[in-house]
Amino acid sequence: MNPHSDHYQRRLQHVADCWAHSQGRRGPFGPRGPFGPPGAGGGRPPSWGDWFGSPPPRAERGGVRYLVLDALSERPRHGYEVIQVIEERSGGSYRPSPGVIYPTLQMLEELGHARVVEQDNRKVYEITEAGRSDLQEHREEVSDFYERFEDDSWESYVENFGDIMKRLGRLFKTLKRAGRHGSLSPKVLKRVGDVIDKAVRDIEAVFDEER
Repeated sequence: MNPHSDHYQRRLQHVADCWAHSQGRRGPFGPRGPFGPPGAGGGRPPSWGDWFGSPPPRAERGGVRYLVLDALSERPRHGYEVIQVIEERSGGSYRPSPGVIYPTLQMLEELGHARVVEQDNRKVYEITEAGRSDLQEHREEVSDFYERFEDDSWESYVENFGDIMKRLGRLFKTLKRAGRHGSLSPKVLKRVGDVIDKAVRDIEAVFDEER
């Protein structure tokens, strides 16, 4: 088949469109993905789950209580303020939900590690001496948790990975532009494939060196 013919180019474009559609609406190259067709929601910011298949780091089950005690150790706070403090100290990388914080505050109250007091006509939680003692025993756990975000936050990974995906997007735009100009002959596609294969091997070598 003549690689410059309109029929060949239409078939090539059809294959590309079908492949993009198969990625799903929110896949990287689907209609809602960052490299999806223009005008269909493409270009949305990458999320942690999209690129890494897992959520950003979170506190271990049971460890949240010490983050809460740490927030209360400075001054009495209500639940939303506790959430804000934890989020700020983690550099925005971890924001516990109200469904985690409020039951934890209630548990701490039952344990006698926190108590409800009234401040400025609203109820807030205040750490008790028993709570300070418990926090002191687990201070290292709190420090270790927040240190994970100081120089190596998950947001920086997403930003860097987004930059890589933009570069990959340039590759697909180049292929699309070449297809429109009738430049994607079987010979050219084979050469491009060889270049990509070499790039993949080089990238795999980089990963192997970091293990």
